[in-house]
Amino acid sequence: MYRALINGRILGTDGAMHRGTVLVHGTTIDAVQDPTAPIPAGATIDDLHNHLLLPGFIDTQVNGGGGVLFNDAPTVEGIAAIGRAHLQFGTTGFLPTLISDDLEVIGRAIEAVNAAIAAGVPGVLGIHIEGPFINPRRKGIHDAQRIRALDADVLPLLQSLRGGKMLLTIAPECTPPELLRALSDAGVILAAGHSEATCEQIEVALKHGLRGFTHLFNAMSPLTSRASGVVGAALLDRYSWCGIIVDGHHVDPRTLRVALAAKAHERFMLVTDAMPCVGTDLASFDLHGKTIHVRDGYCVDDAGTLAGTALNMARAVRNAVELLNLPTADAVRMASEYPAEFLGLGTSHGRIDAGYRADFVVADNALRVIDVWQDGERRSPN
Repeated sequence: MYRALINGRILGTDGAMHRGTVLVHGTTIDAVQDPTAPIPAGATIDDLHNHLLLPGFIDTQVNGGGGVLFNDAPTVEGIAAIGRAHLQFGTTGFLPTLISDDLEVIGRAIEAVNAAIAAGVPGVLGIHIEGPFINPRRKGIHDAQRIRALDADVLPLLQSLRGGKMLLTIAPECTPPELLRALSDAGVILAAGHSEATCEQIEVALKHGLRGFTHLFNAMSPLTSRASGVVGAALLDRYSWCGIIVDGHHVDPRTLRVALAAKAHERFMLVTDAMPCVGTDLASFDLHGKTIHVRDGYCVDDAGTLAGTALNMARAVRNAVELLNLPTADAVRMASEYPAEFLGLGTSHGRIDAGYRADFVVADNALRVIDVWQDGERRSPN
């Protein structure tokens, strides 16, 4: 049975908005056609009433949502609850993200993602393990007692994901290059974060499989006049991807504009770094024994240390337009097409085109979410 989405303004693969009709068959886009082209007989018609039709958002850094923190609930049920909380804001694909924890918890989290994917939990694209293989000098809110070195004995655990994508945030200066290569060759996507690395150390890591940078500017050695640091290395390298938190608090918007001027936009992706408060009215929550307070869209502990965000992806897209002066199409692609490319899913996710997953966001001109489609099914957020 076909479904036809008509009267929408579609974000095309060329980055422009086009009027047209999208034909969906099952979970897949069958065709994107001219609005005057015939629709298959018997197709279910969905009138978009001139709203924007955008690719579903993909978030590679989701610590929690709906009152659930992945570290506390590394289960199928926990993952599903987080996914439901973010779906209402247009996120149709995500990586549940584990903040630095013990190896036993990492193992449970990986098995939960294996089970979630096998059970068909909507939106789960894999897992992001953020630490504990990081530099304690750049730990941020991460628990210092859980930080440890990456050694060969841990490799089987990090290669135990049976489906989906494994993203691992590490400090390259704390990890032997041969281990980076072994993980990369095994299909693990490597990102530098919570790192004191020099530019030279990052350049070595890039040659050994490093693919991206976790929340650029935050918890990493900065670009200075005499040392380029992680930030400088990230902006110098043309091929790596940079996750950015656009909440107006983690990074000054002017600083992000400088970064966008230095490197191609298609190598940046929006991330939320979301905590359990997203989709709730929580004013505080617990993280490894610390009380985290929710304040105006971001989260801090009692000492004022940043601890993730209350940001959702629809708000991140709007912020990218309002704070970074980006065209709507560029901001949307940073939330869909570019993270899909980073994850190696660029031929199946993140675009509205024939053969791609039927994941959509229907939005008004202010980029407020009206409807969400996931796996070819309409899932109204209201």
